[in-house]
Amino acid sequence: MKIAVFPGSFDPFTLAHQDLVERAMPLFDKIIIAVGYNANKKGMLDHDERVDSISRVFNNVSGVEVHKYKGLTVEFCRQVEARFILRGLRNTSDFEFENAIAQNNLLLNNEVESYFLMSRSGTAHISSSIVRDVWFNGGDISAMVPVAVLSLLNAKK
Repeated sequence: MKIAVFPGSFDPFTLAHQDLVERAMPLFDKIIIAVGYNANKKGMLDHDERVDSISRVFNNVSGVEVHKYKGLTVEFCRQVEARFILRGLRNTSDFEFENAIAQNNLLLNNEVESYFLMSRSGTAHISSSIVRDVWFNGGDISAMVPVAVLSLLNAKK
């Protein structure tokens, strides 16, 4: 079975993330969206809220699971028997950063290969950081996040 892990903090999960997962679905038998924990980040949603909101986005979609994890992504891949890491690239800066991580992941576990998908035109400008900034400053993020995420955020107001 071809299992891919799509790791990130996803605070919040964006339409760009959703698009990436949907485009990758034909490539893998299962995609596990792995919501990482970062104690150094103060975000919009706590760890469980992020898992819940993403689970709502893919509620009726077979082949997509949402898990939370701590620690090294390659160790999580071992636990769930994934041989692939899925990552999105918006620009050349993302490539440089992701390439370094992919090379180090291969050193840590040479059985896990990273797959990169370029962001689709129309979503490449969306990042969780920008969404957080717009949200915290009272702006409209409805064109940047899935409805399920927006609903959860609106309920927190």
